[in-house]
Amino acid sequence: MSQSQSPATSPLLDLLPEHRTGVLATLKKDGRPQLSNVSFTYDAPTRTIRISATDDRAKTRNLRRDPRASFYVSTPDLGAYLVAEGDAELSPVAADPSDATVAELIEVYRAIQGEHPDWDEYRAAMVADRRLVIRLRADRAYGWGRTQGGTSGPLA
Repeated sequence: MSQSQSPATSPLLDLLPEHRTGVLATLKKDGRPQLSNVSFTYDAPTRTIRISATDDRAKTRNLRRDPRASFYVSTPDLGAYLVAEGDAELSPVAADPSDATVAELIEVYRAIQGEHPDWDEYRAAMVADRRLVIRLRADRAYGWGRTQGGTSGPLA
């Protein structure tokens, strides 16, 4: 296996669709990183990581101020990891049980957890919690794995 590969062809990218939890890193006002353990879903064709979050969280406030973010995922044995970087986009806050944000939150939930026992209850909770979707399109990536080798660069 090559020691260094293009991120676009690296098997390390497979870590994103294979896992459901990772770490989102955003930037605080003072420039230091703020890290959040999150559940996520990944769409490989668009290279987009989607995360459900509430409007009042530090990660959400940080991304409104500075959209730059990094996302870390690793194997349980820490034998491989990938960091995806890009600018995050925030959906509107859920305002009505039938709005587009709630529909997208349902897509995110289904991709991570499967079916919910009561979708009407879920829809109402998304509005009450003031939830939104963080979308992070991976533009760059770096990482390393025992069997995969290393990678670093743009995802073109």
